[in-house]
Amino acid sequence: MATVSQGSLAVAMFEEPAAFKPWHVKLRETARKQPIGVAGALIVILMILMAIFAGVVTPYDPIVNSYEHMLVPPDGNFVFGTDMLGRDVYSRIVYGARTALFVGFASAAVGGFFGLILGVSSAYFGGLFDLIFQRVMDVFMAFPLVIMALAVVSILGTGTENVILAIIVPFVPRCARVVRSSALQIREIPYIDAAKACGFGHARIILRHMAPNVMAPFLIMVTAFVGQAILTEASLSYLGLGVQEPTPAWGLMLQGGAEEFAESAPWVAVFPGLAITLAVFGFNLFGDALRDVLDPRLRSSQ
Repeated sequence: MATVSQGSLAVAMFEEPAAFKPWHVKLRETARKQPIGVAGALIVILMILMAIFAGVVTPYDPIVNSYEHMLVPPDGNFVFGTDMLGRDVYSRIVYGARTALFVGFASAAVGGFFGLILGVSSAYFGGLFDLIFQRVMDVFMAFPLVIMALAVVSILGTGTENVILAIIVPFVPRCARVVRSSALQIREIPYIDAAKACGFGHARIILRHMAPNVMAPFLIMVTAFVGQAILTEASLSYLGLGVQEPTPAWGLMLQGGAEEFAESAPWVAVFPGLAITLAVFGFNLFGDALRDVLDPRLRSSQ
């Protein structure tokens, strides 16, 4: 029988468990293991802070026209220059972060909630309900996200609320499919049968016993979708089917300067494009790192 030395036993006895490590130690270890994820998290946090304190960090009103300052290049007064109506591009980008985050978080939260409930319910009931539900989901998933959003917003009309609804519709089946695949494994665990034997109702089993156990893939899916929602909102606004003037939105800023002023005033389109790219990039990096942390298969291999 293998013996344990006194030195290794002492180290094991006095080694500090991970659960009792201070938060700054855990944060430092996470940053060392997931530097790219930390970079994504910093981008997301910076974007959120910028949206919250937009009135503090911007020098000009984003919707007030100033015709004497039309298409001014970046200088000491206008960091990112001005657009064709004399509005400060930097101020509109900062306020545009509010629109992007509101649409992204709202559509991800609402769509994720319905996708979670529908996906877990499909796996729990199974049988004919699961078969019909999955075929309906296949119909929705046959269309690309942007095409489905275009169809919905074309029917409902433009506006922030309709854009959110247009993004929710294609997200629900994608989220439900991911959640269902995890919930199918949980349904076979004996404690689900024990809950049924105890007389618990379907709603209680779904909400209290199954839904919490699919949170890891669910949170990863929702986090990654926020970036997709921001990109979809910008695409719809660029096509004139999303957020409307004078609301600051990155897609609208591209619509107003991407083609007409590409050579004479490139800053009108370059900076909003960089904002969209950075936001989507940040959420994708954060979602990938969250997957590595929450997925037990990936965590055990590290």
